Amino acid sequence: MKFSELDIPSSILGALKKMGYDEMTPVQETTYPIISAGQDLCALAETGSGKTAACVIPLIQKVDTELNAIQGLVIVPTRELCIQYVAEIHKIAAKTRIVPFAVYGGFDKEIEMAQLKHEVHILVATPGRLLDYLYGGVISFSHVKCAILDEADELLKVGFLEDIEFIMSCILHKHQTLLFSATMPDDIKTLAHDCLHDPQHISLITERSAPESIEHYFAYLHPKHKQTELIKYLKGEEVEQMLIFCNARHMVDKLFNDIRKDFEDIEFMHAGLSQEKRSAIFRRFKQRKVRYLIASDVAGRGLDFSHISHVINWNYPRGSEQYTHRTGRTGRMGKKGKALTFVTKNDLTSLRDLIRKKKITPYWIGEDPLKVNRTHQKRNTRRKGKRPFRKHPAGEKGRQK
Repeated sequence: MKFSELDIPSSILGALKKMGYDEMTPVQETTYPIISAGQDLCALAETGSGKTAACVIPLIQKVDTELNAIQGLVIVPTRELCIQYVAEIHKIAAKTRIVPFAVYGGFDKEIEMAQLKHEVHILVATPGRLLDYLYGGVISFSHVKCAILDEADELLKVGFLEDIEFIMSCILHKHQTLLFSATMPDDIKTLAHDCLHDPQHISLITERSAPESIEHYFAYLHPKHKQTELIKYLKGEEVEQMLIFCNARHMVDKLFNDIRKDFEDIEFMHAGLSQEKRSAIFRRFKQRKVRYLIASDVAGRGLDFSHISHVINWNYPRGSEQYTHRTGRTGRMGKKGKALTFVTKNDLTSLRDLIRKKKITPYWIGEDPLKVNRTHQKRNTRRKGKRPFRKHPAGEKGRQK
């Protein structure tokens, strides 16, 4: 379905056209009538599905610009998501009088409070900063019509459940609540039960869990050879933009210092940088002034960088969901993308589980260690019937003794 087929004001349609939005994505087409009707919603949607616009377009239409009050509230887990979300609202509401604003840790409170006291229609916030203003009596939710919890599973992963429940309890009147998540752990079910009223439940998570537009490559190697192979790979690929993920800040710093001499347009980002520095790097990467960005998982969730052609896992991800969110920075909105993960001996068990759970078709650069193990398993099965092969803890040599 096209956006032009909906009953959307021409001012919003014009902005959507300028942004290149013509056909609705599945999550937009499915959720639009529910949100427009004012129903509560609990939605599971994979990364890169277009759920930000799915929320923003009907939310903007609910705002009365004659009323100088917060009417839409959006809660997200990170500062970068705050910035991205409010930027999306600015674009879609560009031809209206709606004033969106973001508040988050690390930004000047005096500037934020001045704007909050002046005029804000849609507030996007991280939980910590939002609590500060609630406790300080700086903001009021008395006119909130719609509250959105985006990336809810990530919000709760960092221990925000009680904070979120308190924030939502401050909206005393009847209102609409929308909850978007990529997974449905027990904490999300609790939050949905406590904060949503008779919600519609939809799931747009496919069995693959990761977009089919992504090719998943793996390289099995000794940790000492990773840097050489990374540089070789980067120089051999046609890279539009690339994200390189590390598991910790010090790893980001080290890798950046090790390879910066080989590449001019490279930057790094993690939570240890000042908010001003992070925002500047984020903005330059969005503007395609940075080609290679080495980052911690501060850049691995929800951020929409539309020109990323490659993602590299320098360190093997801590779990299948982290893998999905990292690699989901490429291949967005149906575009093709490549993900390369460096794998060491200690990662093989986790990798088998990942490939099986996410139904990934793996492409190997060099040796396929899983194929070697499968060959041994088939030989052992033929030799001993249907009894499964059990690897000796000492390896090949241990079995031969």
